[in-house]
Amino acid sequence: MQNKNLGLILYTKCIKDNDLYIKILSNDDKILSGLVYGGNSSKKKLIYQPGYIIEFNKLQKNVNSVSSVNGELSRPYIGNIYKDKFKSFSLLAIISILNICLYDGVKTNGIFISVKELINHINTNNQWLSNFCYWLLYLLKLLGYEIEYKNKKNLKYFNLRSLKFENINISTSSILFPHELLKNNETVKYESVNSVFTIFETVFKQYHLNNNNDKMPLNYLNFKKIIINKLHNINT
Repeated sequence: MQNKNLGLILYTKCIKDNDLYIKILSNDDKILSGLVYGGNSSKKKLIYQPGYIIEFNKLQKNVNSVSSVNGELSRPYIGNIYKDKFKSFSLLAIISILNICLYDGVKTNGIFISVKELINHINTNNQWLSNFCYWLLYLLKLLGYEIEYKNKKNLKYFNLRSLKFENINISTSSILFPHELLKNNETVKYESVNSVFTIFETVFKQYHLNNNNDKMPLNYLNFKKIIINKLHNINT
């Protein structure tokens, strides 16, 4: 194919018999959409699945016509993810979060490479959960809601109401901030992972979802549930 682009498939929907409507996060950090003619056929449907990374080109005959997409699978191949329950749930969570926070025509610098690296790490490593946690907070930074924790190592607590760090736990709104987990310096623990989820959801809901009248996506909540339950059983 000429003019190849790299992209992560975020959404597909069958229309007009075997044709697919597809939404892609491209390697230029933009959301693209178009039709894949015959994309739901037995020959092509294994290529066009949410979570897969493809090399593709996008064609548009004129400004009034619908764009068409033609692609082929690219690395990282994610077969190992679908063999593991927790990894597969994590991928669904990633896709669901991206679908709710990225929009056509809006460029989010650095988002594609961050997701590609995370998916590759989940696919090839068994110790991947701390990377997932780091990515959740990194995503907030990319969206403009950064929590500057790297220079707050001496402050142990994070206030969920004020979104500020504290040296002592003086409020019911404060939780222990997972500094060591985010530095990948500790074994993954229930308390640390739960703190990351809580902080991510607090900031995401307050600054992003409140502006868009949405809820946390179900696939994210399902992943959170099975991970928290697993860690709770291990750590108790």
